[in-house]
Amino acid sequence: MTLVSITVCARNAENWVEQCLSSLISQDYRPIEIIAVDDGSSDGTLEKMLNFRDSKLDHNIEISVIGSEPLGLSAGRQLALESANGEWVAITDIDCRPHPNWISAMMSAYDKDTSENVVAITGRTIFSEGNTRVSKIRSRTIQRKYEQRKRLVTLANGPCSMFRREALLAIGGFNPCWYHAEDMEVSLLLIQSGGSIIYESTALVQHVAEEGLLLFLRKRCRDARAHFRIVRKFGFQGVKNPSGSIMKHDFVSDAEKVVLLLPIFLIGFSMCSLGLVVIPNPYWLGITGLTLIFVLFSLTKWTHILWSASLWYGGILGLCDAIFRRRGH
Repeated sequence: MTLVSITVCARNAENWVEQCLSSLISQDYRPIEIIAVDDGSSDGTLEKMLNFRDSKLDHNIEISVIGSEPLGLSAGRQLALESANGEWVAITDIDCRPHPNWISAMMSAYDKDTSENVVAITGRTIFSEGNTRVSKIRSRTIQRKYEQRKRLVTLANGPCSMFRREALLAIGGFNPCWYHAEDMEVSLLLIQSGGSIIYESTALVQHVAEEGLLLFLRKRCRDARAHFRIVRKFGFQGVKNPSGSIMKHDFVSDAEKVVLLLPIFLIGFSMCSLGLVVIPNPYWLGITGLTLIFVLFSLTKWTHILWSASLWYGGILGLCDAIFRRRGH
């Protein structure tokens, strides 16, 4: 049987360590090894990782714990990759709970006898709906995104994927300079090198609900900021494989409609200000602006407009990163 190394990185996530690592040792596939990386936590994350390792010595699974300075997720994934012994290296997130068949389902999807150069296999992440409007929006958005996926994809998602170790090392692995989107970056580089990424819908990973609005907005801002780097390096359309075919990336496709909401709102607000306050005449300008805002709010919610604002702010940060050659640019 082929050894699979399962890796997870965390920072200040002490409340999630036990459940995540328990789901990893509960995988029905063997042989596996588990590599947990603490990315400079200031809470009890590292201690809980060590305690978990020491309490599971009789499970006949090698569990390694690596402590590092706070270098970021991409650097943490690289540390785990360099320590891995498996032919395949799986990655997940500390706030995820992979189903017991996660690894076995991905391994079953891989046909060793095919001529296809499969370098990564990705499963499906299911976001819990939680109890808030934000958590339900996130859950249903991700669900719709997965429903549109075909067998060949351009993204091996960070919470639910595994990579052929040699192929990942050949492209340089995870660059510690990258700000977020390390899964998309290595996926596109693997495709450029002639590899294929396949999607297996039965390889399930449960993600905790994204309950808070501020957390949701910070993550969407982070997505947009990293997407600026992806587009700058690989173009708007996607990436070309060696045969010349373009594989379209889908990193933030779930936000394509949302991103226009803030400009529409600002246009309506500006028309109101000009037509009703700054230039009292003509009134039609202000009335048109009020109508535009009314229609906007009748079709959407404040949450979506704030989501749009976070995307624009992230894009501005991404532009600054590019100008000053920061965060992987």
